[in-house]
Amino acid sequence: MKHYEWILFDADETLFHFDAFGGLQRMFAQFNVEFSTDDYQAYQDVNKPLWVDYQNGDITAQQLQHQRFATWSDKLKVSAKDLNSAFLSAMADICKPLEGANSLVSALYGKVKLGIITNGFSELQQIRLERLGLREYFDILVISEQVGFAKPHQAIFEHALSVMGQPERNKVLMVGDNPDTDILGGINAGFETCWLNVNENPTPEAIMPGYQVSSLTELEQRLFSDQGLTVSM
Repeated sequence: MKHYEWILFDADETLFHFDAFGGLQRMFAQFNVEFSTDDYQAYQDVNKPLWVDYQNGDITAQQLQHQRFATWSDKLKVSAKDLNSAFLSAMADICKPLEGANSLVSALYGKVKLGIITNGFSELQQIRLERLGLREYFDILVISEQVGFAKPHQAIFEHALSVMGQPERNKVLMVGDNPDTDILGGINAGFETCWLNVNENPTPEAIMPGYQVSSLTELEQRLFSDQGLTVSM
């Protein structure tokens, strides 16, 4: 039976829905563009490799945010910076918590210290938490753009530990939906890990999370079950 002092969460698709297509449609409507599924595929063909480069430390957060809108910047004669800001604002407008997120965070509040460690961008993360009324629940918010390193790089986890006051690593639980960033990074940092595997995908051979759950509701049940995990201050 495990006793945790800290539980760290990823943000996108762990605590919050991230409907990129919906956000892009909303954003491009401001520029009188009907953003199609084909447009979205073309965007992702550029965006996804940029995220890999960012997580590998090959490009900065600013380069990612600007390069993914470079083609649209030329088409619309609008700066990539402005397009990116409009996109993040649209994402904040449509953001919703994942099912079970509010219940889980409320149940844990006051019983264990809570934090978020995300590869998302500062412009979105702060306003999203405030609009959803969740900011007060979290003791720390660690954003890769501010730290200069993205998950799974160990430096962002070491930064989080420093901000947390250097708790014992095995008393920290990292919860996330991405095994390649959240779980691998957590394992390498010496944390306990829980993979939120909503789609019940096969477990990667090289990455073994300590626990798997298919929903945040299941995680809450396990955390407060005599037969599962426990939390302690």
